[in-house]
Amino acid sequence: MLAEWRTPATAALVQRCNFPPARSAVTCAVSGGADSMTLMVLALAADCDVTVVHVDHGIRAGSAAEAAVVAAAANRFGAAFRAVQVQVQPGPNLEARARDARYAVLAPDVLTGHTADDQAETVLINVLRGAAGPGLSGMRPGVRRPLLGIRRTTTHDFCKALGIELVTDPSNLDPSFLRNRVRHELLPSMNELAKRDLVPILTRQADVLRDDGDLLDELAANLDPSDAKALVRAPVPLARRAVRRWIGGDHPPDAATVERVMNVARGHATGCEIGNGRRIERTRQRLRLVPGTAAPPTQ
Repeated sequence: MLAEWRTPATAALVQRCNFPPARSAVTCAVSGGADSMTLMVLALAADCDVTVVHVDHGIRAGSAAEAAVVAAAANRFGAAFRAVQVQVQPGPNLEARARDARYAVLAPDVLTGHTADDQAETVLINVLRGAAGPGLSGMRPGVRRPLLGIRRTTTHDFCKALGIELVTDPSNLDPSFLRNRVRHELLPSMNELAKRDLVPILTRQADVLRDDGDLLDELAANLDPSDAKALVRAPVPLARRAVRRWIGGDHPPDAATVERVMNVARGHATGCEIGNGRRIERTRQRLRLVPGTAAPPTQ
């Protein structure tokens, strides 16, 4: 007999998502909110072998009790459960540090409950940060973010229909976090000005920019970034991408750094610092990546 939650409506929602093949073993990051609870149930409905992981950051009083809510939901729907505790100290960049701590204890291929609304917010945050095409492309769709095609209202409606107890995270209303201000202030104001829901517009634009970027990356892969003459002759968008891929690390270099490298290729300078103790030098029309001046220690 099928479980009471395996309804045609649930199956239809699974079809709008992007889960791995049936019987795949997956880890779902579940905080207890509607998005991640929906992720867990739909992953099970997609016949995946689901392990739920709840991460307690220890940031606010009572947060440890939220694991019990998630554990009860996992038990109800038939998922394995694991609770992990990390310590994130109060201070600057709390949101980013909590995210880093969370991902450090999760599997590299963990599934997350990001929705189309999260995608739109990410695009706007990257606009505010001055991102170029890759940042404005938002999060890349795929099996790690299977819910990117559905809306946040859908996950709340889904959980309400199934009577799923949810965890309410008060930090989601904290205006000191940029994402919260984008979610509760910027995006609603933009919707009001546009007189329409901009989430589908922003996500569609991200998809278009991502497709364009993928094509440019493919073309740039044929360009040798150490060949100064080839860089100068190449279309600027391809040359920039080749340089960015060559010198990039955990964080892509900014536009100013890429332009410094391009000036070395053009012969306007014999070398330049590119940060992180590295330097680009030109000899006989060849660019070399060499150790540079180490950054001074922070006080």
